[in-house]
Amino acid sequence: MKRYEFSDAERKALEKLRVPLAVYQFLNKRVVTVLVSDGFIELLGYDSREKTIYAMDNNMYEDTHPDDKSYIAEAAVNFAVNGGKYNVVYRSRSLSGSDYRILHATGEHIYTEDGTRLAYVWYTDEGPYSSRSHDSLLAVDFDIRHAMKGKNAEMNSSYDVLTGLPTMSYFIDLVNQWRRDHRGGNGNTAIVYINLCGMKHYNRRFGFAEGDHLLRRFSRILERAFSQENCSRFGSDHFCVFTLTDRLEETLEHVFDEFRSDKAGPSLPVRAGIYPEIYGILGVSAECDRAKYACDVLQNIRISTFRYFEESMLSRAQKRHYYTDNLNRALEEGWIQVYYQPIIRAANRRVSDEEALARWIDPVRGVIPPDEFIPVLEESKLIYKLDLYVVEQMLKKIMIQKQEGLYVVPTSVNLSRSDFDACDMVEEIRSRVDAAGVDRSLLNIEVTESTVGKDFDYMKAQINRFRELGFRVWMDDFGNGYSALGMLQSIHFDLIKFDMYFMKEFSNGDKARILLTELIRMAISLGMDTICEGVETEEQVSFLQEVGCTMMQGYYFCRPIPMDAILERYRSGTQIGFENPDESDYYEAIGKINLYDLAILSNDDEEVFEHYFNTIPMAIVESTDEAFMLVRCNTTYRSLMVKLLGYFPIGQRVSFEEGDGVTNRGFLKAIRECGNKGSKILIEDRLFDGTVLQAFLKNIALNPVTGANAIVIAILTITHPDNTHSPVSFTHLAKALTSDYLTLYYANIRTGRYVEYRGSDGFEEPEAERFGDDFFASVRRSVRERAAPEDIEPLLSALTKENILRSIEEMGSFVLFFRATVFGKMKPVNLKAVRIKHDRDHIILGLREKKELIESDLQTDALR
Repeated sequence: MKRYEFSDAERKALEKLRVPLAVYQFLNKRVVTVLVSDGFIELLGYDSREKTIYAMDNNMYEDTHPDDKSYIAEAAVNFAVNGGKYNVVYRSRSLSGSDYRILHATGEHIYTEDGTRLAYVWYTDEGPYSSRSHDSLLAVDFDIRHAMKGKNAEMNSSYDVLTGLPTMSYFIDLVNQWRRDHRGGNGNTAIVYINLCGMKHYNRRFGFAEGDHLLRRFSRILERAFSQENCSRFGSDHFCVFTLTDRLEETLEHVFDEFRSDKAGPSLPVRAGIYPEIYGILGVSAECDRAKYACDVLQNIRISTFRYFEESMLSRAQKRHYYTDNLNRALEEGWIQVYYQPIIRAANRRVSDEEALARWIDPVRGVIPPDEFIPVLEESKLIYKLDLYVVEQMLKKIMIQKQEGLYVVPTSVNLSRSDFDACDMVEEIRSRVDAAGVDRSLLNIEVTESTVGKDFDYMKAQINRFRELGFRVWMDDFGNGYSALGMLQSIHFDLIKFDMYFMKEFSNGDKARILLTELIRMAISLGMDTICEGVETEEQVSFLQEVGCTMMQGYYFCRPIPMDAILERYRSGTQIGFENPDESDYYEAIGKINLYDLAILSNDDEEVFEHYFNTIPMAIVESTDEAFMLVRCNTTYRSLMVKLLGYFPIGQRVSFEEGDGVTNRGFLKAIRECGNKGSKILIEDRLFDGTVLQAFLKNIALNPVTGANAIVIAILTITHPDNTHSPVSFTHLAKALTSDYLTLYYANIRTGRYVEYRGSDGFEEPEAERFGDDFFASVRRSVRERAAPEDIEPLLSALTKENILRSIEEMGSFVLFFRATVFGKMKPVNLKAVRIKHDRDHIILGLREKKELIESDLQTDALR
């Protein structure tokens, strides 16, 4: 079925009506708007028919009073499904004003000639809705007897259909009547506003039918404690009680206990705000308001408790009303601006990401702190407007950056839990990003631990939706509050942002450092990047770089600034500089390396902190064909270089020729080969003072822009020249022989693993050790590369595992003679393999020029 279309004549006649009229159709289980009159558009304050219909179809009750939304929505659906008459009174406000007005809507169904059923609804403006109390700024007038007089017209009842308790209007009548009978009261009564904590999540988990059952169970408990006509259900999960103050606290505790122990089903925490009559009789509506203020103060407390009203709550309430009433205007007129704080890549200290942050700069109140207005918008379920506005501004910023010729890096946006209740936030963001033509990878979604923890299964599904669409999702404020490590087992986040608490505790001993180090290692092991917030000193920066924190954020680098300030910094040359996106993966790989061995070296509790970071020297070097540069190193490596070599600073590019003054050529050649071939190398190098270093080198990443390779270096052993009694190792002997051998293998014939030593090929020192897992394949490959073309086929036929082992078993060795390229010239060579004495699993295989074989054979026997 399609949306009904009027004839041109009918449409024009109905649209010109000054009477507020809307025509709806129940289509595909949804109420859709077919037509609106000019009077209806004027009533709601829109400037076009298209905007009016769009608003009605997408968020029909956006401007309806929160307490009336569920009621009017249920009435509309009931009218659409069951027919009959539509007759409701509710509170709403137009776009042009911040005050609520009372609207009376009446409707009926009319069938067209083709049988389509349409709902014609007429609206009447019954006038403004305001408080009659002396505090006109703050009170929300609960006394809406006139506004709500038709609310129960169809049922002709003053009691709530679900719970059987008095309705809000009837409750106000009852309290006023009691006060008239008692001449205003005797000072010993109170209004108690009660709210169940987590009702929406309860309904989502157990279903609305079970939710209704819970509300009825709680209503019976209230009736038993305070009597039926002293209680009221104000709507949803909100209740109000009029009672004597004598033993009130004891009675409330009894209600909490009875509800908590109710065996008829699960319960929820109960929050209660109390307004005692001794503070003044202001009218039932204003007193309910004040009791609600006290109740709202408890909103983040997850246990059953109560709170008395205090005068200071009035000023907070006034601010709350200002923020909620002026939010739309603040967004439209630019009072709310988006600032951006750079997130710095640890490996290159460039801006790799940004965080978008809202700043309210009010023409009346000045700068309003985010921690003041954002919680209010979250509580009032309006935060989604702000968050979507931030997304839209961020998309505009990306376009401006592209026009200015700047690199574009991803920007993160913070989302609140209530965003997902207000709308389909995943779809809202996706549609905006796609409409702007921006790649989804340029928007990161930030959610806090507490946001996920409040409704785990639901939020897990939303996070998965974001990630499946190509958005990266970050966990914000990790370590602040819930710290649910189990959450990371069930949900994969792309990044963990550590709370600034760790940086605040940074200088208060090593505990915070150790904890942060282990958390970073855990995150990296789980495949997540890391950010640490609150970075303010160079010492903190160095530490985070050393332990492998991927990114950093804090005032040390830059405070949040608007887009204009970012552009001005680029024009003046004072910018930090955006990272080239093509290099992001490269620097990410560098940044994740933890330059500390995380095993605690001592079991003595008194020495744990002292020795925790006293680990093997590790560094990351960037290498090209011509030069190398130290990018990162840990404290142990830095100290070692200062002691042995005089230390060259981080970030200084050194050519391999200039490197002769820094270390031996063998070490330099190992760096160059590791970069060029992407291999793993174990090298033993002797420095100028006789100190012998054994180091492991591994190529970890390639910069796709510059062609540079990142190499991690770990110094495994250090032998000083005064250690004259150290035994001679196999490595020493093997390297000594490489002056005669072109290649020397030490291999395990059972597993195939081997170590290869190659002779000098242009450098003075022999080449570093290399490792492999398939010895026989490596030997055949080496022969294929070196042998004369006409010798290759017969050599490969003879050079098999079976032939080598059989010859060694029968003859004591395996020997081949052939021609091979040696230093660019074709020369006769000899390949010989022998078994290690008393070790049947290992053999030595050497390739050398065919000269002075007797002397070399004596050396081979010694090595065996």
